[in-house]
Amino acid sequence: MLQGKTALVTGSTSGIGLGIAKALAKQGANIVLNGFGDVEGPKAEIAALGVKVAYHGADMSKANEIEAMMKFAADTFGRVDILVNNAGIQHVAKVEDFPVERWDAIIAINLTSAFHATRLALPAMKAANWGRIINVASIHGLVGSAEKSAYVAAKHGVVGLTKVTALENATTGVTCNAICPGWVLTPLVQKQVDAKAVAMGLSNEEAKKQLLREKEPSMQFTTPEELGELAVFFCSAAGNNVRGVAWNMDGGWTAQ
Repeated sequence: MLQGKTALVTGSTSGIGLGIAKALAKQGANIVLNGFGDVEGPKAEIAALGVKVAYHGADMSKANEIEAMMKFAADTFGRVDILVNNAGIQHVAKVEDFPVERWDAIIAINLTSAFHATRLALPAMKAANWGRIINVASIHGLVGSAEKSAYVAAKHGVVGLTKVTALENATTGVTCNAICPGWVLTPLVQKQVDAKAVAMGLSNEEAKKQLLREKEPSMQFTTPEELGELAVFFCSAAGNNVRGVAWNMDGGWTAQ
C-alpha cells in the first residue's frame, strides 16, 4: 500500500513510535527513525520487514537539529511522504512546584518539535499533492490529569496544531490527524507504574491495575501495534477525507 513512500517517525527507537514505524514498514514504506537509546536493534527490526531504513539522532528540542533531520530524510529518500510527530517526555509535579526548565523542555519536545517538523515537511507534500501528518497527542490532548500541567498543555496544543494544519490543507491531498492514546505500556508509563508501586507498597502488577482502574474502563493497555494500525488507516485511501480529527484509542477513558 505504501511502496515507494517514506515515513519519518520521531521518537521511534522504542514504544509507540517504533510500533507505528513497524506498521508503516509492513505496508512497504521506507522509514527514517529518530530517538535515543538502542538504535541498531530497531533498525534491524525495520530492515527485516524488507524496506530501507535510515536513522537521524536529532534532539527534538532544537530547531536546527530538526531542520538537519528533515534535510537528511529528503536527501536520503527524496522526500518525507508521511510525518509522524511522536517524540515526547513527561514530568509530574504540581503547578507551583513544576521546575521551569522541565516545563520548557516538555513544551519544546512535545509541541514545538511537531510545529518545526510539520512546517518543513509541508512544501514537498503540497508539491506532490499527497502527504500524511500524524501527530501522536494523548488522551491528555482531550482531558486533564493532576500534576501533568506541561504535558497536558503541550498535548492540547498538539491537537490544536493538528486542526489548523488540516484546515490549511483541506483542499489538497495532504491530511493531518492526531492519535490520542490512553495508557500504553511504554517506558514512559512503566516509570509511572514503578513510582506508584513504590509509593503505595504494591507489586508491579497491582500498580498497573491501579493505574488502569483510575482512568481506563477496559482495564487493558492500548498497544503500540494497535496505534500503528490506526496510523496505517490514516495513510490509506479510506483516510483521504479524515482531516483534523483527534482520534482517541483509550479503552473508554473519555466516554465516562
